[in-house]
Amino acid sequence: MKSFFSVIFRNFIGFDLLIFICAAFTAYVYYMTKQSADRLYKKLHLTVFVPDTNASRDEAFNDAKNLRETKVVAMRNHTGRLYSIFVNLTGIFPLLGILGTVISLLGMVKDMSNVQGNFYGALTSTFWGLVFGIVFKFLDGILSAKIEDNEKNVQLFLERNLGKKEQTYEDEYSGV
Repeated sequence: MKSFFSVIFRNFIGFDLLIFICAAFTAYVYYMTKQSADRLYKKLHLTVFVPDTNASRDEAFNDAKNLRETKVVAMRNHTGRLYSIFVNLTGIFPLLGILGTVISLLGMVKDMSNVQGNFYGALTSTFWGLVFGIVFKFLDGILSAKIEDNEKNVQLFLERNLGKKEQTYEDEYSGV
């Protein structure tokens, strides 16, 4: 059992460290994407949905009056870029695990004296690649629902604003 942990530690200092660094960066991108999606949701929530109380209606009116389409679209695009980076990073973990396995197995060809230890080392990369792939895929499922909700809200906001602009244009030029 002692040799098992020494193999895991030795591999962690090797290729598995790269997997952990990628996991830390992916977690940071997830956090930034979630923050961006939350900001967009909060910005749109009172402007898209009808509030219940008069105080909320006044707050929503002021928010809607100050909210510009270009800002909403820029926020949506920023969130979309971050989400795209997150999804692409999530997809590389199984590949990193397989790459670590291949690299470890190639090392086994060079040193046939410790086949069992090299084989354990090869499997640790696969293990960590799969673990992080599963964890981030789960987080992607949570985040994608918020991204889709925001996309629908942005679309609704843009449709409502376009209708208001067309109405204002018709009022100005129809003599009303």
